Amino acid sequence: MTNRVELRNVSKTFGEVKALQNVDFILGENEVVGLLGDNGAGKSTLIKIITGYYQPDEGEMYLNGQKVDDLTVPKARKMGIETVYQERALAELQTLWRNIFLGRELINRAGFLKIKEMKQETHRLMVQSMGFTSAAVSPDSPIRTFSGGEKQGVAIVRALYFDADIIILDEPTMGLSLKETRRLLDFVRGIKEVGKAAVFIDHNIFHVYSVADRVVVIDRGKVAGEFVTKDISLDDLMDKMYRVAETGFLS
Repeated sequence: MTNRVELRNVSKTFGEVKALQNVDFILGENEVVGLLGDNGAGKSTLIKIITGYYQPDEGEMYLNGQKVDDLTVPKARKMGIETVYQERALAELQTLWRNIFLGRELINRAGFLKIKEMKQETHRLMVQSMGFTSAAVSPDSPIRTFSGGEKQGVAIVRALYFDADIIILDEPTMGLSLKETRRLLDFVRGIKEVGKAAVFIDHNIFHVYSVADRVVVIDRGKVAGEFVTKDISLDDLMDKMYRVAETGFLS
């Protein structure tokens, strides 16, 4: 089985700040990996390297078993990497169907938008993937009327529709209610159910533990620990996180 992502001995420095130091990281073909760590631990830098926003100073990167050099954001997207940010980068004033196909609209040979087809596809996604059953919601519903959790769900479904193999979830539960968070976590589980992989970054260890197959703890630019969730209790994981935050070490 080929790993979706593999970083080997990756380092990144900004001036005198060592954001990442000799980091090894793996995301399997069909798994959710939780990425935990305090602010400034290096989580964002790691993700920006995977998504092509930053270039590593040292180390190697592999996507789907292929070594990648000079990765850029457009290249990462073409290779099946999509990011769902906490800001929920959707066009608030646009309709649901326009948000699903934003920047990747379906067009006919004459160059005209295939509006009917896009609305039909959006309706199918609403029912099959987003769980919208209310007649009050349609492909023409403006995104601004959706809840925070629904917006996150739209962003995830959009990524899956365009064949993303790797979905990066950057603090997706930020600002969501308990009900919305539960629905969002169901969306995350759905990523794995369709054979895709995800990196789930969140400050809330409870959310990460409930959906992740593995948890990677980053501290001060280094991998401080890696755990298979089925082999460690939530209490033990929390205890280890506290020790890492206080000392930088697991013991």
